[in-house]
Amino acid sequence: MNNSYTDLVKQTFHFPQTDFNIDADGNLSFNGLDLKALINKYGTPMKLTYLPKIGMQINKAKDLFANAFKKHKYEGKYHYCYCTKSSHFSFVVEEALKHDINLETSYAYDIEIINRLYQKRKITKDIYIICNGYKQKPYTSRIAKLINTGFKNVIPILDNKDELTAYKRSVKQPFKLGIRVAAEEEPNFPFYTSRLGIRAKDILEFYVDNIEGNEDKFQLKMLHIFLNKGIKDDIYYWSELTKIINLYCQLKKICPELDSINIGGGFPIKHSLGFEYDYQFMINEIVEIIKKNCKKNNVPMPNIFTEFGSYTVGESMAHIYSVIGQKVQNDRECWYMIDSSFITTLPDTWGIGEKFLLLPINKWDNEYQRVVLGGITCDSHDYYDSEEHINEVFLPKLANNDYAIITEELSRKLKAKGKMVEASVTQETDKEPLYVGFFHTGAYQDQISGYGGIKHCLIPSPKHIIVEKDKNGKLVDWVYAKEQTAQSMLKILGYL
Repeated sequence: MNNSYTDLVKQTFHFPQTDFNIDADGNLSFNGLDLKALINKYGTPMKLTYLPKIGMQINKAKDLFANAFKKHKYEGKYHYCYCTKSSHFSFVVEEALKHDINLETSYAYDIEIINRLYQKRKITKDIYIICNGYKQKPYTSRIAKLINTGFKNVIPILDNKDELTAYKRSVKQPFKLGIRVAAEEEPNFPFYTSRLGIRAKDILEFYVDNIEGNEDKFQLKMLHIFLNKGIKDDIYYWSELTKIINLYCQLKKICPELDSINIGGGFPIKHSLGFEYDYQFMINEIVEIIKKNCKKNNVPMPNIFTEFGSYTVGESMAHIYSVIGQKVQNDRECWYMIDSSFITTLPDTWGIGEKFLLLPINKWDNEYQRVVLGGITCDSHDYYDSEEHINEVFLPKLANNDYAIITEELSRKLKAKGKMVEASVTQETDKEPLYVGFFHTGAYQDQISGYGGIKHCLIPSPKHIIVEKDKNGKLVDWVYAKEQTAQSMLKILGYL
C-alpha cells in the first residue's frame, strides 16, 4: 500500500494540474513559481500575490463570452468590470486595468481611488464606473462630482427610491442611471428578499413616476441583479435570471434608452484540487436565455455587464506558514501549530467557515496523517480542520512522529498512578519544518481582517510578497510590506 502524501493526492485527484505541480526537488510549485525558493528568501508567515494570474482570469472570461456571443449570434456587447471591494490594493487594480476592463465601486472612498487612478493616467473618463451600495451623502456627492467633471460612463445603481433625489440636486449635466432589482433569496436563507435594491414589482411604476419624461437630464440604462449564491447551474439561479430578463423586456418597451443588464459577480474559484465548474457551459446558457427571452418579447438584446471580484483576484494569492510544533492532546486529534493565526490572516475560515485550497509545500514523500491546524492565538476558534472536498485535513507526517506516541504512552502510565498530565508538544527535529500553503486567498481577506491595524492577540500581519512580470516579461519578486511591527500596533493603541 502506498502511504506517501504524493500517493494520496494522485489517488484522489487528477494531478499535476495547470497551476499546481511538483518540481524536481519534490516541492510544490504554484503557477510555475518556486515556492520553496521564495520561502528560503523571505521566510514565513508570508502572503504571496502572483499578479499575472489576474490578467489570465480576465482574458479567460472575455474569451468565454466571445465564444458564447459567436455561438448564439448575440447582438449586444460584453463589458467586464472588476469589483474593487474584493481587493482595493493599487497593484491589484492597476494590474486588472492593463486588460481593458471597467470598475465597480461600493462606498464613497472608492471614488477617491477612481480620482487617483485618473491622476496617474491609469484610466480615462470613458471608463464605465458602476456605483453600487446603499449610498450616504459622502458617496452620492462624490459620484455627482465625477459626472460633473466629465466622466462619461458613471452609472449610479439606485439601491432605493430616494437615492435619485441626491443626483437631481447635485448633478449638473445629463447622466446615466441603473436600478438594482431586489432578488429573491434561496429558500433556506433567513430572509425572503435581499435587502439590496428595489422590489421588482415597484420598478415599472418608479420608472414612470420618477424617470420617464426626464430623458434630457437622466436616462435609465441598466438593470442590475446579484445573487448571493453566485452563478450556479440550478433552478434558483435560472429562475431569478429569467425574472430580471422579463423585467428588462417590459421596461425596454416603454424605456428605449435602457440597453444593459448587469448580472453582477458570482463565478466560483478553485478551493479544492477536485474543483469542477464548466464556465463555458454556464456562459452559453446565460447568453442563450437572455437572447431567447428578448426574441420572444421582440426587444433588442442588451449589453451584458459582469462584476467579477473573487474570480478576478482570488486565485492570484496564497498564504504560506511554517508548522512550528505538533501537539497530541488525545488518542484521535493531532494538532499542527502554525506560525500565525487563521482568525487574523484568513478571517473567512473563522467567520463563515470558508474552505481554501490547502497543500503542503514540501515533504510530499512523507507518510500522511489526519491533522488539525491550529493558530497561535489563545482563542479556541483559531483552527482549520476540514477541506472543501472532505471533512478532514491530511498532511505529511512530521519527523520523529513516534515521540508523540511515547508521550501518550507515558501519559497513560502516570495517570494510572494518579498523576494527571497532558501530552507534550512535539517539535520538528530535522533541519526543515513542514511548510503549508493556503491558495486562492486573494479576495476579501485583507479587507475583512483590517490590513495593517491591530489584530486579535496582537498577532502581526505577515510580510507581503509580490511576483510580477517586468518590461521584458521576466518574473521578479519584491516586498510590498514587511511583517507588522509591535511599534505600529502600540501607536494605534495610544502607547506611543
